[in-house]
Amino acid sequence: VQLQAFGGGLVQAGGFLRLSCAASGRTFSSNAVGWFRQALDKEREFVAAIRWSTGSTTYADSVKGRFTCSRDNAKNTVYLQMNSLKPEDTAVYYCASARGLGFSVSWYDYWGQGTLVTVSS
Repeated sequence: VQLQAFGGGLVQAGGFLRLSCAASGRTFSSNAVGWFRQALDKEREFVAAIRWSTGSTTYADSVKGRFTCSRDNAKNTVYLQMNSLKPEDTAVYYCASARGLGFSVSWYDYWGQGTLVTVSS
């Protein structure tokens, strides 16, 4: 499975961005896509995940109510709508593929390149 994340950029606090993650290749081996982020000098952390088949989602407490994960099965694309952005949301955001929903980095098999999100105060 190959994943490509894009849509990052610079936004002011309170603003919004939508990230996209396009999947290709052996997509039948992927049952879920997760979003993670890594801020400077910090460990990569879970943000959200979605199951391809049902669209069921799960979120980190820090983004619950502000971020929404969705998918377009026809386009093999997962989206992360990020609203009410805060400076602490600044990080490189990654999407990754797994056989099921999970929260840990090690659960995910395939990773896309990151896309940088910068939220200015």
